[in-house]
Amino acid sequence: MKLTPSPLSHNHWFIIKPRLTGFLVFLFFCVIFSLIISQQYQISRKAKHDAMHTHLQAIHKSIDESLKNYYVDALTLSLTINDKGIPQNFESVGKKILDANPNIDALQLVPNGIIQYTYPAKGNEAAKGVDIFNNKKTRIEALKAIETRKMYYAGPVELKQGGLGILGRLAIYKNNQFWGFSAILIRLNTLLQKPEIKQIDQSKYHFQFSKINPNTGKEVFFLTSKEKLNPKNAVNSIIPDGDWKLYLIDKRPNELVFPLVLRSFLAFFLALLIGFLTTSFFKKPAELEILLQKQADKLLKNEIKFKSVFDQAAVGITYVDSNSGQILEANKKYCSLLGYTEDEIKQKKIQSIVHPGDLKESLLKFERLRNGSIREYSTEKRHITKSGNIIWIRLTISPLLEINTLPTNHIAIAEDVTQRKLVEKAILNSQQRIESLINTVDGIVWECDAKTLEFNFISKKVEDILGYTSQEWINTPNFWINHIFPEDRDFTLKYCEEQTALKLNHDFEYRMIAKDGTIVWMRDIVNVIVENNEAKSLRGIMIDVTKTKEIEKELNNSFNLVSEQNKRLLNFSYIVSHNLRSHTSNISSIVDLIETSESEEEKEEMVQLLKSVSDSLNETMLNLNEIVNIQTNVGIVTENLNLKQYLDNTLNILSDQIELKGVTVVSSINDAIEVNYNPAYLESILYNLISNAIRYSHHDRNPTIHIDCYVENDKTVLQISDNGIGIDLDKNGQKIFGMYKKFSTHKDSKGIGLFITKNQIDAMGGSITVESEPNLGTTFKVYIS
Repeated sequence: MKLTPSPLSHNHWFIIKPRLTGFLVFLFFCVIFSLIISQQYQISRKAKHDAMHTHLQAIHKSIDESLKNYYVDALTLSLTINDKGIPQNFESVGKKILDANPNIDALQLVPNGIIQYTYPAKGNEAAKGVDIFNNKKTRIEALKAIETRKMYYAGPVELKQGGLGILGRLAIYKNNQFWGFSAILIRLNTLLQKPEIKQIDQSKYHFQFSKINPNTGKEVFFLTSKEKLNPKNAVNSIIPDGDWKLYLIDKRPNELVFPLVLRSFLAFFLALLIGFLTTSFFKKPAELEILLQKQADKLLKNEIKFKSVFDQAAVGITYVDSNSGQILEANKKYCSLLGYTEDEIKQKKIQSIVHPGDLKESLLKFERLRNGSIREYSTEKRHITKSGNIIWIRLTISPLLEINTLPTNHIAIAEDVTQRKLVEKAILNSQQRIESLINTVDGIVWECDAKTLEFNFISKKVEDILGYTSQEWINTPNFWINHIFPEDRDFTLKYCEEQTALKLNHDFEYRMIAKDGTIVWMRDIVNVIVENNEAKSLRGIMIDVTKTKEIEKELNNSFNLVSEQNKRLLNFSYIVSHNLRSHTSNISSIVDLIETSESEEEKEEMVQLLKSVSDSLNETMLNLNEIVNIQTNVGIVTENLNLKQYLDNTLNILSDQIELKGVTVVSSINDAIEVNYNPAYLESILYNLISNAIRYSHHDRNPTIHIDCYVENDKTVLQISDNGIGIDLDKNGQKIFGMYKKFSTHKDSKGIGLFITKNQIDAMGGSITVESEPNLGTTFKVYIS
């Protein structure tokens, strides 16, 4: 059989040009290694930046929490100012605030912008009388506190009493008129004594604190530093309550350069080595291809030489009958690939060794070779070995024909690529496992466009958490935006837009509406992907934190309840201590007098006095017991009560007193009014307030009691007014609901009724107010929540 040599195929140029191939491989790996090293460098820089950002956020959070606490203190201080604009108990309240918060250096009240009240006064004398509106350095920031109507922190500024300090000012309004400021003074050194600042690794980072001077417009730095601030080597955070800027500066910005250079050098060397090995590897195939070309030419004259090359080839070679598919010849390499001997392989047709799954495609291409529509083709297909194993072979098939004639035989060059196929399969399986792993993460993994917020990936966990399928989410425009809880939507979109514009990764919480209509709290951890200094996409994970939010709410409720109980118990302990001490002191004194009495009459007189004190002690114990029952009754039973029915019962009980004093009761309460309340408490409150109105009626006029009920700010208000002797609230307003506090000389006055009433109303979550003037009458308003 005659074989016509054919030139090397153009797609084998890399074999015949090994040096060029090696050089291209060298360039390829240089590019790959450069990308890898660049990515590692960016990851390291990002990790370092994230660590700095985390440190700075901890400092920011600590300072911000302190400022919020100072706001509460400033608000508490402002409450000492009465309706006439005069501070009351300023010294005692100031002492309590400083005892509770040692980080505060001083408190001030600044009526009309002039510092008049300072606690402690000692050490702050120089500040008294300073007019902050007439001082250019303080005027702008003082006006800012008025303009924003929030607590604004001025400074740091040089204090009159010496040193740098920060002044938190809260504008106070009385009767919708500006009164002045309630101010908190914190020295700069005190503010910076935060554990988060002290724990900074000084060998790595430097902390800086600055502010734009409102007068000069220049940024002023307050902490001494040898480090020159370079924004590229620092992270910053702004505290809006004082317009302060916090910096965390990297002292070693170039520490990643040396590893980068070292890796680059190693990558270059490795790419060079791979290029050299590639050149060496392709030298032999190139030589073999050239040799095959020469031998093919010689086979026309010498079939023996062709057979030698055919058998010794490093790749499998065979040729088959173009019509029947019968294998005519096969070299040793081809026989070795399939596990047959040379004689066995010649008994086979190509159809019997090709895998059934690849046979149809193989026959179609073979037909095209036979009819001349294609001259040659390369493909990868499965073959079945003699032992029944499946291997992958790369085949390059060309016809053996004379020019301008139809082929009768074809030659095939076969190369075993099973190992590469296994690697590719492993990679595919790995990708599938990664996708499966993502879907098992206890959170919704997602990716979206940074500008349009259109999602291109959402993990299947979304079905478990929100009930929607991945396809529902991806195929619906603005799906995420439309399913954010309406009250959270504006904040969520604005915050996400701001952080993305700044190219900052962010972590925030908001609510979403699940498919079944329930509200789900989501914590969204977002990573901003930046390309060419532009935010291209967002990736993140949404975590269901609904249970955490519910637990947090329950803990807050429990804390508030315990705090309130502790406050009540402390107040009760003061009352018990004061009242029991008074009685025991009286008993002790009477006993001493009995022991020293010289006559039986005197002793009898002392015994009667002792009995009186004992009765008083017993009454006190009964009162205290009732108060304990109120203050310790956590689970108070409530029910819907008809207010008019309870009012009628109370008036019936007090009918003798009403008739005796000729009291006129005017009530607007009808049968339709119901309140959800504890029956015993409602009965006690009505009895105490109405009986007080009768007891303290004015002897110069006919007593009249007005009882009304109406709704104010979604709360039911029970109002009881009288025209009795009234109470001097300027003198007794602070102690009107105190225990054993009496405001008249009436013989039946015990000072316990209003105290019990106030405790019962507080226990029900409501409140009570009083309006009164001497000789004009009194009005009590009970707010029922």
